[in-house]
Amino acid sequence: MPTRYALTRTGFTVALAAVMAAALPAAHAAGDVQVSYVKPAEFIDIGFGSMERERNMESLTQSFKRLAKQLPDGQTLKLEVLDVDLAGEVQPGSVRDIRIVRGGVDWPRIHLRYALLAGDKTLQSGDNRLADMSYLFSQPSFSQRDGPLPYEQRMIDHWFTETFPSANP
Repeated sequence: MPTRYALTRTGFTVALAAVMAAALPAAHAAGDVQVSYVKPAEFIDIGFGSMERERNMESLTQSFKRLAKQLPDGQTLKLEVLDVDLAGEVQPGSVRDIRIVRGGVDWPRIHLRYALLAGDKTLQSGDNRLADMSYLFSQPSFSQRDGPLPYEQRMIDHWFTETFPSANP
């Protein structure tokens, strides 16, 4: 008899947990982002070689996707990246080209057009030229999420916070 009671009690506990989980509100669904790169072959500096260019565009896209999660459910951020000039300069001549950052006129720049939509309604739109002239003098806050483009990602984070203040917790 005690074993039967234990099984019944366990079954009841599992059933109760399932009912409680179903009663909880659904997790907050995040906004969405659609990123397109307009004529990337003409960008000032998105990297050299097709593999590096693809990796850098994917890194920027992931930055935008991470930020779009802060938008309310049902909102879509449409981005057109019109130009990119990565931080630093490539010093050719070695076996591998190396990007050197000096804090001079080599700051990161991104030109983009955006539209924030809720269904068919445009909530906000603009054309922005992002630049961080003091990228080496800003408080460093690099972490694993910064990936291969930490200066550009920090600049994008700042733009998003300033442009969409209601999306920031």
